[in-house]
Amino acid sequence: MLDLNDFFLFVQVVDRGGFTAAGRALRVPKSTLSHRLKELEESLGVRLLNRTSRRFGMTEAGSEFYRHSVAMLREADRAETSVRRRVHEPTGTVRCTASLATMQFAISEVLSSFLVQYPKVNVVANATNDLVDLVGERYDVAVRAHTHPLPDSTLVQQTLAPAPWFLFAGSAYFKAHRMPETPCDLYQHPSLFMMRSGSGAAPIWRLRESRERSKEIEVPLTPRLVSDDMKTLKRAAVAGLGILSLPGYVCREEVRSGALRRVLPNWRAEDSTLTALMPTRQGVLPSVRAFVKHLAVELPKVVAL
Repeated sequence: MLDLNDFFLFVQVVDRGGFTAAGRALRVPKSTLSHRLKELEESLGVRLLNRTSRRFGMTEAGSEFYRHSVAMLREADRAETSVRRRVHEPTGTVRCTASLATMQFAISEVLSSFLVQYPKVNVVANATNDLVDLVGERYDVAVRAHTHPLPDSTLVQQTLAPAPWFLFAGSAYFKAHRMPETPCDLYQHPSLFMMRSGSGAAPIWRLRESRERSKEIEVPLTPRLVSDDMKTLKRAAVAGLGILSLPGYVCREEVRSGALRRVLPNWRAEDSTLTALMPTRQGVLPSVRAFVKHLAVELPKVVAL
């Protein structure tokens, strides 16, 4: 590979009509310029410049090399300008990934406002329950919903919002049954259970009183419906088939419309958190920083009931 600086020096010598003028403009000794261009000619195996005491000019090969050199330097300048602009202004594409439920019921709520606020940024939003390799698959951000601390890794973590789970039942179920007043009363009610991917654990709710986080009560279940799909469980609850536990933000619209109501409102079924993961803290583009900041500001509003 030729040195890009030699292309630049060659163009400068031609544009300024000789080594003396180019050396003066670049503050480089004339002998240095002459030596560098002689090495360039030897590397190419062709003479680029005719040098005599009375005449300076390009050979036919030099003219062709000059045209390509100017075009290449112009593209190099555009490349540098483009990257420097990205470093100072949110622009380009942000690639993010999250689970299906997190994307559908949380992130989708804030994507439009982000794109309106940053018209020069595009977003690729991947919704999958598969474990994604951020570095290998070139994602800028992953949003994880988790109830336990995430494993230690080289990934950078930023907490975005609490996302607690609550107990819900359909309005029709409320009308047809006497609602539980304590967690122990749940044994008398049918349940709908969210099965976690890869978990073979027995169906249990671990309830915590909102005012006393240390107080936990386990409620073993015999569910009428077990599923790993939140939409399916929510639809069953709206139909009055039993009580279920889901993240509050997943049921937000149904609660506001009255289709679902909180059961045991002083208790939480689970403490969950939404966290952003990024491959590195160094060299993060403004577009990615702006995206994560937007999530941190807007998601707490979205996940609140």
